[in-house]
Amino acid sequence: MGAQGTGGGSPRLIRVGDEAEVPAALDAAAVPRGVPVLVLVGGAKGMDEQALETLAAVLRDVVVPCVDRHGAAAVDGGTDSGVMRMLGRARAGSGFALVGVAAAETVRVPGGGRVIDDAADLEPHHTHLVLVPGDAWGDESPWLAGVADAIAAGRPSLTVVVNGGEITYQDALASLGRRRPVVVLAGTGRAADAIAGARSGSADDPRAAEVAASPLTQVVAVGDADALNTAIDTVLGDLR
Repeated sequence: MGAQGTGGGSPRLIRVGDEAEVPAALDAAAVPRGVPVLVLVGGAKGMDEQALETLAAVLRDVVVPCVDRHGAAAVDGGTDSGVMRMLGRARAGSGFALVGVAAAETVRVPGGGRVIDDAADLEPHHTHLVLVPGDAWGDESPWLAGVADAIAAGRPSLTVVVNGGEITYQDALASLGRRRPVVVLAGTGRAADAIAGARSGSADDPRAAEVAASPLTQVVAVGDADALNTAIDTVLGDLR
């Protein structure tokens, strides 16, 4: 277990080898705990320019202000790509903790060791990155859910699903397995739209059907800012 500051606007690195180490590692790295948590999972593959602009506006104008308003933290995959890059950039100027969670061999870090061929860079606006054991994309999924629980420490938490592929189903199901409500942004494509379709009765993927069938899952259109505000406020403000 350990943490190190990387400087230069890079996230502070936190290394853990066992889930039992996570709370103490977060405390050692000064990650706020006992606060509401918003988890963002998914991707942005296949989204056209207009859809990306809509999503960027949703993150900037709805998600970030909600996290700020509730004194919450945010958790995602931490890499400089897709929705994680968009959330990092949208967070600029805000003070909340933005914590990435990544399998150690899937990301390039200062002083890092061996990485896989398609390893990713870190998103520089994140405050922290939790490096967990693993050498494949998706190895971080159960850890991401666990880190979110450790930060919340009993306070409300919520997962927002945007676009996404195979790993997004793992992330959504991991959240549901921990009784974390899930909000799916319909109209963002791929996994998110498959789940939205399953909710309306057209399920081609059993994983989409499983996520959609949960009473903890809510589907919100990406362009419906008021509905998304209400969904986030209801959970993070514990108004259920």
